[in-house]
Amino acid sequence: MQEESYRRDELLAAKIRRDVLALLRHRGYGHVGGSLSLVETFAVLYGGQLRHDAKNPRWDGRDRIVLSKGHAGPVMYSALAEEGFFPREWLMTMNDGGTRLPSHTDRLKTPGVDMTTGSLGQGTSTAAGIAYALARRGSESHTYLIVGDGELNEGQCWEAFQFIAAKGLSRCIVMIDDNKKQLDGTCEEVMRPFDIEAKMRSFGFCTQKVNGQDIRAVDDAITRAKGHASSANCIVLDTVKGAGVPYFESAYMNHSMKWNNDEINKATDEAIAQLDGFIEGREA
Repeated sequence: MQEESYRRDELLAAKIRRDVLALLRHRGYGHVGGSLSLVETFAVLYGGQLRHDAKNPRWDGRDRIVLSKGHAGPVMYSALAEEGFFPREWLMTMNDGGTRLPSHTDRLKTPGVDMTTGSLGQGTSTAAGIAYALARRGSESHTYLIVGDGELNEGQCWEAFQFIAAKGLSRCIVMIDDNKKQLDGTCEEVMRPFDIEAKMRSFGFCTQKVNGQDIRAVDDAITRAKGHASSANCIVLDTVKGAGVPYFESAYMNHSMKWNNDEINKATDEAIAQLDGFIEGREA
């Protein structure tokens, strides 16, 4: 990854993380942990790996993203706003009545969202269908399926993975957000996941495991996956729930949180101020 591209993606990641924090603080509640763990992934995708056109969100030649863990909508909305799919002011309307930005992503409401998601597991099947249809058409577009580690409790995920591998859908890149937690606690406590990387390999995927908070590592992994056409591809993102803000990283129940005390508001404001300072320094 060239240094200029790295600096661009690092700047975009800072903007996305700031926006996620700002919109959730404004809303007063929301899915912070699993949104922050995906910031670097979305920065890499929209920073250069994803074929897209903000002026023409339905461009037929675009790559598709299916955010199967649809509750992480804040990170996708922040990336889309920074890329110019819609005004940043929309971010502060998330979950308002009549908003274009519902708490879970909806393709009929938000420019740039390719698939409605939220009922966990279903995004894996719809992504498989999208990728299969694109392959049948001879399209060179990629489909990025982003799924949570807790979401893998759903049997539907493994049915979809088997289909993706059986049909050799190498342009469907499965990205698993392995942040070790889910709604009710750690994944180990709720339902031990065992070795996700080994399981994906056993399903026929060419599988990589990388530090999901490392922009270079994520970018390199996507590039390698794009160059591997002989089988299905999976990237296991080794991430931290609440990544980038120590207060949220250390909170045990950080799947969804409420901004209802001085401590969380202070931590959020300090993090936003630090990110603003970084952004201003880079853009100066």
